[in-house]
Amino acid sequence: MTRGVHDLGGQPAGPVQLEEHERTFFDQRVDAMMRLLAHPQHGYYTVDAMRRSIESLPREQYFELGYYERWVRAIRQLVVEKGLLTEDEISRKVAALKAGVRA
Repeated sequence: MTRGVHDLGGQPAGPVQLEEHERTFFDQRVDAMMRLLAHPQHGYYTVDAMRRSIESLPREQYFELGYYERWVRAIRQLVVEKGLLTEDEISRKVAALKAGVRA
C-alpha cells in the first residue's frame, strides 16, 4: 500500500509545535474563503473535498507550503473543478494584482 503525502505515521517528523500563534491577515482571509465555499447549506464543495485536494498536492508542494498556503492551492483546484472560475480567469486576476491593476 502506498502512503499519501500527508500520512506521516511512524516516520521521523521532529517535534510537534504546540504553542498557539497569531493568525495573519492572510490566514484569516483564506479561512473565510474556505468557510464560505464549504458552507454546509450554501457552499460549493465539502470539507472532505478540501481535504482530498490538499492530500493530492505533489509531495514537494505539500512540504514546501505553509498550512494556509495549502488551503489556497486546494481552494483554487476546487473552484476550477466546480466551474466557478477557470484557470485562465484566476491567472489573469493574479497577473493584474501583481501589476497593481484593480480588475
